[in-house]
Amino acid sequence: MTTSVLQMFVGNNTAVDLNSKTFHSFPQSTDGFSVTMAILHLAVCITGLGGNSLVIIAILKLDKMASATTVYIFNLALADGLFMVGLPFVAFQNFQNQWIFGDVACKLVMVLDGINQFTSVFCLTVMSVDRYMALVDPLRFARWRTPKRAKIISAFLWLFSLISVLPMALHFTVQYGLCMADMFVGKFWMTFLTYTFVLGFVLPFMVMIIFYTTLVVTLRNSRQYDSRCSSSEESQRFEKQVTKMVVAVVMVFGICWLPFYVVNFCSLYGTNVTLTFARGFEIAVLLSYSWSCANPILYACLSETFNRYFHTLLCPHINHSRMHCNRDTEAYDLHYTTGQDVSVLT
Repeated sequence: MTTSVLQMFVGNNTAVDLNSKTFHSFPQSTDGFSVTMAILHLAVCITGLGGNSLVIIAILKLDKMASATTVYIFNLALADGLFMVGLPFVAFQNFQNQWIFGDVACKLVMVLDGINQFTSVFCLTVMSVDRYMALVDPLRFARWRTPKRAKIISAFLWLFSLISVLPMALHFTVQYGLCMADMFVGKFWMTFLTYTFVLGFVLPFMVMIIFYTTLVVTLRNSRQYDSRCSSSEESQRFEKQVTKMVVAVVMVFGICWLPFYVVNFCSLYGTNVTLTFARGFEIAVLLSYSWSCANPILYACLSETFNRYFHTLLCPHINHSRMHCNRDTEAYDLHYTTGQDVSVLT
């Protein structure tokens, strides 16, 4: 779905204006921008597949989906990894200015692209709610945070994502040598783009901000007013780490996805398609894909648990310290002021 609107009509040399239903051709050449974008597409694809595969292996081999949080992270990594599968096809069309994989592959790539995009965003959104429940009052929400319930919720997210992107299969086809949406349904694109923007960006972004902000405020108030706090320095360290996680997750999500939707909406109202605009859209699309390879990096940097998991998998000859898991609260690593083991991401 990240290839919607203008992206479906832009290779390195051709664009289609949805308003005028006309093609715009640019000088055909393999310039520095094209080569750079091809290399960046390859780098993002390899990093995304490698990083998310590492997360999946770590969860299956070391964690075994023992908590609700790691169930969501597993599904997030799976969706992000599958999201990368469609990137080579999109990159090839952009670089060669043609689609050679057939009509069925066109529909399949676009549908899978949309399913994995939505599932990835939905999983990250549910994780913000899960983190709130785990860190604010884990005992109260314990029965809602079992691995079994998390698997049921994750299955629903996949199903809901599939239903949400079914129109992709109806309106994407190979036309003029490119995999693109039916250019004669411009009203459909305006409706569909607004729908995906609200469902895939605005609502998830608002949910993440609300729950993460409430989480940080609650932890700060708890540190200031809870007389049971035994270590002010430790609670401040924990609060800073949670705040760092919140800012990182929200900023990365916004930076990677907002330009894509902004450029999409601008393309609907633009009357003059320029090479600069087309290249700007390519960058915005690549940026949206890069979000999927950013998540494993966030785990490695912000989660002590996953940091140890990665070291265990990549450096098995090194003796790593044993990780403690509190099965009652399904949380790890950091010792909070109330004596519970909690963590930033897992």
